[in-house]
Amino acid sequence: MSDLFETLTDKVHGKGKRIVLPEALDERILTAASRLGTKGLVIPVLVGNEDEVKQKAGELGLDISTAEILDPESYEGMEEMVQSFVERRKGKATEADAKEILKDGNYFGTMLVYMGKADGLVSGAVHSTADTVRPALQIIKTKPGIKKTSGVFIMVREEEKYVFADCAINMTPDSEDLAEIALASSETAKLFDVDPKVAMLSFSTKGSAKSPETEKVVEAVKVAKEKNPDLMIDGEFQFDAAFVPSVAEKKAPDSPLKGEANTFIFPSLEAGNIGYKIAQRLGGFDAVGPVLQGLNQPVNDLSRGCNADDVYKLALITAAQSL
Repeated sequence: MSDLFETLTDKVHGKGKRIVLPEALDERILTAASRLGTKGLVIPVLVGNEDEVKQKAGELGLDISTAEILDPESYEGMEEMVQSFVERRKGKATEADAKEILKDGNYFGTMLVYMGKADGLVSGAVHSTADTVRPALQIIKTKPGIKKTSGVFIMVREEEKYVFADCAINMTPDSEDLAEIALASSETAKLFDVDPKVAMLSFSTKGSAKSPETEKVVEAVKVAKEKNPDLMIDGEFQFDAAFVPSVAEKKAPDSPLKGEANTFIFPSLEAGNIGYKIAQRLGGFDAVGPVLQGLNQPVNDLSRGCNADDVYKLALITAAQSL
């Protein structure tokens, strides 16, 4: 795990990436902001009343001198932000609506990212996933050619690193969705210095069973290859055929993956969520994430049960995504 974050630290150190932390009065957020800022890894942008934030940090004995504190109630660029928000929402919000909506820290912070005044946002220590992701989908939106965002976990155990997706967002992805998730996950893998070898998972290997569920995965492989012919991707695979060379030799001898996949795309959210938790609890892997992918600019969601170290790590990941 330490090697993973040493790599990210090297990537972002001194780059001056500005990461918005909307939940500025939370002890975990302030602790992480202090650590990130004093190490020169990111410039924390804390959202809240300046006096209250500084008082809270003082009570905790934290140095937030490197952080910027922005208060939606007194932000000098609010008029520009209101106009930009109304334009972005294309008639779905009036100026009066915008002024009220932008008092919300997640919307305010997301607009800072959208307007180029920050490089990414991390929230969710206090707010729900919906409260974090909704502003991102409405304002930042997905990259061209990508219809939906998705969530990956980086599974780490000593020197091993694997990418699991989608384990967080899309409950019943179709073949187009799975292809998008595969392509986005391959880019996320590179961020963590994993050369992506992508396996599309199912309960069947290369036609050993046929059903709408397996055909969906077969079609996803075809779509992904059409979109990126250079990507090493194959399927459909049972997990053992994707991961164990001796099994791959028997079940899929012609596959370019040869049982050496490191990026695994699950056919449904329930499969992905179960899979990463089994690896975490039985396999002893650390699960880093979920890391949201497919957005034009990085926004990531914390668990409300997170600790300060989780905030610190997700902010590093978010900064690295913005490079």
